[in-house]
Amino acid sequence: MLDFEDDITATPATPHTPIPAPPTQAGTPAGRVRAADKRAINGATDVNQLVPFKYHWAWEKYLAGCANHWMPQEVSMQRDIAQWKDPNALSEDERLIVKRNLGFFVTADSLAANNIVLGTYRHITAPECRQYLLRQAFEEAIHTHAYQYIVESLGLDEGEIFNAYQEVSSIRDKDDFLIPFIDTLTDPDFRTGTPEADQQLLRSLIVFACIMEGIFFYVGFVQILALGRQNKMTGAAEQYQYILRDESLHCNFGVDLINTIKQENPHLWTPAFREEIRALIDHGVKLEYRYAEDTMPRGVLGLNAPMFKEYLRFVANRRCRQIGVDELYPGAENPFPWMSEMIDLKKEKNFFETRVTEYQTGGTLTWD
Repeated sequence: MLDFEDDITATPATPHTPIPAPPTQAGTPAGRVRAADKRAINGATDVNQLVPFKYHWAWEKYLAGCANHWMPQEVSMQRDIAQWKDPNALSEDERLIVKRNLGFFVTADSLAANNIVLGTYRHITAPECRQYLLRQAFEEAIHTHAYQYIVESLGLDEGEIFNAYQEVSSIRDKDDFLIPFIDTLTDPDFRTGTPEADQQLLRSLIVFACIMEGIFFYVGFVQILALGRQNKMTGAAEQYQYILRDESLHCNFGVDLINTIKQENPHLWTPAFREEIRALIDHGVKLEYRYAEDTMPRGVLGLNAPMFKEYLRFVANRRCRQIGVDELYPGAENPFPWMSEMIDLKKEKNFFETRVTEYQTGGTLTWD
């Protein structure tokens, strides 16, 4: 079984030997691309030529994403609808968790998609990585579709849910933290090619991979999947299980991309920059813990907000290790070891035993 703390294997952050700069005229005399000349950013090779591969890890993640394909309508919401309508099936605290989760996620994945399509994609010059980013953008659309499907199925107030990021302070604060990093990459005048600009790009990539997708999503995942473990809202929980699998791959693609940029541009990874990243991660943990307190004012589902403080510190340490910065919270442990079962889908039935989970096309899941 896949250990939760390992997520889906990402390339670890290790010391690297600086890579020589590419030649002025990249490629062969015939104009064909050489793999050795490719660069993740500021590359001079033709981005329209996918092969020869240099970044095999990116292509493998693209194939894994394709193999994991799913659509929201495949999941039945009948039991969820019946429970939501039954005044005795869910407590008010459990209903608050569902509504707050949807209120955050319905716009979070749209923010992620905009960041990819309008920002990140045009600054990455490795076609293998661009190929994965296209798949990721589509998956973000599927996730937004899934949340909309849940909202519509339960008959929730769409205006309330979709505008929660403007009206609920614990959600708004997380989005306000993210938006400046989106604005950096989506600014039409922003260009990489200087140490300052390249650090801006790297900083934004770290915020999205390690904080947004790697920390901000995880309180919500635990809460909804905990409902599913108690046979409540199992249709929503099944969709969150698939989303968690997708987001684990997104996060680890981002980690690989970050470490590749560091390897190819070691001058960007200064001690001062590393400390800045640690401070951003620490701030992200505090924002997500505030969200946990807001969504769980009392204990529910065998969970309480203080448990999430340890959990978020555990997850944050994992993100620090992945990109090669010192841990922020030495000794933090995972209070939710059952989360590993949510990512490991190599079983006959899914965790909630509602249907076969090995839905895939064109490939086989190989997480080990």
